[in-house]
Amino acid sequence: MPILGGISMKIICKDGTVRECENKEEELHVLRHTAAHIMAQAIKRLYPQADFGYGPATEKGFYYDVDLGDTKLTDEDLPAIEAEMKKIVKENLPIKPFILPREDAVKLMEERNEKYKVEHIGDLDEDAEISFYKQGEYIDMCIGPHLTYTKALKAFKLTNLSGAYWKNDKNNKMLTRIGGVAFPNQQELDDYLKLLEEAQRRDHRKIGKEMNLFMLCEEGQGFPFFLPKGMALKNALIDYWRDIHYRDNYVEVSTPMIMNRKLWETSGHWDHYKDNMYSTVIDDETYCIKPMNCPGGLMVYRSRPHSYKELPLRIGELGLVHRHELKGALHGLFRVRCFTQDDAHIFMRPDQITDEIMGVVHLINEVYTKFGFKYFIELSTRPEDSMGSDEDWEAATNGLKGALEKLNLPYTINEGDGAFYGPKIDFHLEDSLGRTWQCGTIQLDFQMPLNFGLEYTDEKGEKQRPIMIHRVCFGSIERFIGIITEHFAGKFPLWLAPTQVKVLPVSEKTAEYSEKVYETLRKAGLRCELDSRNEKIGYKIREAQSVDRVPYMLILGAKESEDGTVSVRNRDTAETVTMPLEEFLDMAIKQNRDRT
Repeated sequence: MPILGGISMKIICKDGTVRECENKEEELHVLRHTAAHIMAQAIKRLYPQADFGYGPATEKGFYYDVDLGDTKLTDEDLPAIEAEMKKIVKENLPIKPFILPREDAVKLMEERNEKYKVEHIGDLDEDAEISFYKQGEYIDMCIGPHLTYTKALKAFKLTNLSGAYWKNDKNNKMLTRIGGVAFPNQQELDDYLKLLEEAQRRDHRKIGKEMNLFMLCEEGQGFPFFLPKGMALKNALIDYWRDIHYRDNYVEVSTPMIMNRKLWETSGHWDHYKDNMYSTVIDDETYCIKPMNCPGGLMVYRSRPHSYKELPLRIGELGLVHRHELKGALHGLFRVRCFTQDDAHIFMRPDQITDEIMGVVHLINEVYTKFGFKYFIELSTRPEDSMGSDEDWEAATNGLKGALEKLNLPYTINEGDGAFYGPKIDFHLEDSLGRTWQCGTIQLDFQMPLNFGLEYTDEKGEKQRPIMIHRVCFGSIERFIGIITEHFAGKFPLWLAPTQVKVLPVSEKTAEYSEKVYETLRKAGLRCELDSRNEKIGYKIREAQSVDRVPYMLILGAKESEDGTVSVRNRDTAETVTMPLEEFLDMAIKQNRDRT
């Protein structure tokens, strides 16, 4: 029997029946959904003018969107709301459902000045009965289920404030979103809050500022600026990408950033994605800034005839794309308005589908293993808003399934979450804090080759239509940099580190030798810095290790200068070992070359 804080985990459904939770997932959902209602009741007590939008449970917690009129909340207001929630819990109010006909439901919400709920009722089916839950003086429109008493909510914490448009529509009013977390017991909550604290310590925006990797500014919201050290990191990632793709027989292209609207109508993006696209007018015609690289890749393929002997043709592109994201959704490098997609488009014959998908899976596995990520796989199937025939979708979906099963890789089905032109395999990687990120994807597409009239000549001299794979490894270079910055807490391995070695002279007496060591490192191709400031060596070491997070610090005093050696301090072990300069060079060059 599930247990919640020593109380049997019973829940009440909208028809008034009481039962026990079926599993841990339902327990957490009911717990967090009830927490949202208790929070709304607390807000209403403290702010009687509050008018509520949506208040769901989420994967990690809960939130409620609320219109507070002219009142603006800050983080300092959250403890008072949380304290009122604790009072409501202590009152042990019974939570009771009831159902009303549509007309009576509207009347009730109008009497309680809940205009957003009235609008929500208007979006429901005409003959729908509307269910409510009541706890004390508070009534909320909801389908449930919920806990039976408020006292069953034992462990919760309000964590954040943000803005959210009503119905996620930028033309509607911006509401205040108040979010929190809830768990079955205090220990699980404490463990989560510790994880949250560690995540805040690793926040890529904080580390990026400390290490001078990138900047974000009001003049370009959602458009990140990469600074010299950030470009060193970005270029190291791109060099790795190019090396493994050259090895696997990909060719690289670059396609225009702005192309005529007609192209996007042909690809289907205009019908399915235009709200997220930027456009402009050139020569009295509409042109679009590309949100995807694929139409350009299709144009490259179409530019000349192809034989079956050329296939598969693997075309890669590091293309800068732009997508319109709402201001409230922007978040560091994780959610931006322009980013570099490490795309590739593979054109192939039907008999090559399984082998090509397996090859991409092997490549993505290699990349994630290189960074120490675990991952799990989802197969996303046909969405409602799709194009193409049932037969093509079935063939594409079976192609992806067949490759995964041949590789003996476990996967889950994500119904209806495929791209509008084809099903896809999504790779969700797990970082050092146990958080998951969707990065790599493989999409099998029968539709765009048809839309663009792509062909190849088979062994009989007849024209055939190729099949296309869309795929990425990093997903977005910018977002991946954000992920690995938090994964490594800024302590990048040598081959990625913006500054790989820092030369730290102990005093001016070793300045000449330090300059010589610095130039030797540069000539060897290592990214290095010489800290010749008139500061104490202890301060230089602490800054290099804790702020710049440099893998190796070379501490050069009189003895090192005399012997031609270097004292090497390792960032990760804090140990210092003295060795000949040539020995250190051989070690560092090998680590950099092998990307260990």
